[in-house]
Amino acid sequence: MQEEKLMRHAFTYDDVALVPQFNNVPSRTEPDVSSWLSRKIKVDIPILAANMDTVIGGELADLLLEEGSVPIFHRFSSFEEQRALVKRYANKCFISTGIQKLDECRKLLDEGAIGVCIDVAHGHSDRMFHFIKELKRTHPEKEVIAGNVCTAMGYHDLVNAGADAVKVGVGPGAACTTRLVTGFGVPQFTAVQDCSRIAEKLRVPLIADGGIRSSRDLVLALAAGASTVMVGKLFAQTKESAAPKRETPAGLEAKFRGQASLDFQNEFYGGLKAKTVAEGVDFWGPVTGSAKDLIANLLGGLRSGLTYGGARSIKELQRKAEFVLVSSSYAQESKPRP
Repeated sequence: MQEEKLMRHAFTYDDVALVPQFNNVPSRTEPDVSSWLSRKIKVDIPILAANMDTVIGGELADLLLEEGSVPIFHRFSSFEEQRALVKRYANKCFISTGIQKLDECRKLLDEGAIGVCIDVAHGHSDRMFHFIKELKRTHPEKEVIAGNVCTAMGYHDLVNAGADAVKVGVGPGAACTTRLVTGFGVPQFTAVQDCSRIAEKLRVPLIADGGIRSSRDLVLALAAGASTVMVGKLFAQTKESAAPKRETPAGLEAKFRGQASLDFQNEFYGGLKAKTVAEGVDFWGPVTGSAKDLIANLLGGLRSGLTYGGARSIKELQRKAEFVLVSSSYAQESKPRP
């Protein structure tokens, strides 16, 4: 008889809260919010825009660089379009790739990209390991972000293959339906925390990708062990995003879509392949304002969070972090009740 596997609890950002710590930080402006994007690249802010076609483009890339982040361009454009972006942002940007176009990836790195994000929905695979190793063999000086995974073993294996940062998150994105379609995916808080325990030993940055709706989620992700946080929908709904925009009676709207959505598959691949289904959706939402204001609001919440954690840096926040499990009543108690 097969031995029954132990089932454990796993948690989303909504399931946890941070316990305030003794604070000797005199001002919310004092904490340092810089962090590491990869082994060799430091960023002034721990916020990245998702490498999705309705998020990142030239206008948002310019703003990210001004704010101290690094643009990671998506892979769903022609080689010549990607080449033009790399030349424009030489030594300032990452490109993205799947695991089929190794030669094209190498050429773009030669053009001046500082690194590459190998972007696969289920990144814990032998093909991913092979791609990383082949890339590192010819371009050892370039930084490689690999993902996505949601387990400590997945993180560990990508680092062993040569990754300089690992993207963590399977299914938490606002336009993702992978968990609903397949039944697979670890709640994002637990995924980040599990991977961070290995990251602490291997000292390779972890990017928490997906599920960020506010500065609260940003603080929790960083406290749980992420070095940076990747944000999709919130950036897609800014004026500077690459998302298509339309005027409505209610105001300006932006289109956001998952890259496994039917809408996306129809445009880039001529429809779904045989025996596959969509694992994402597309939708329109209100344009909320400028990306600069979004970043300011997220960083403002993070700086306040650091003082509640008695921390002058993200690393100190992680060292001091004490989490408690909360019920749905916690969310109700936390809201204004006029």
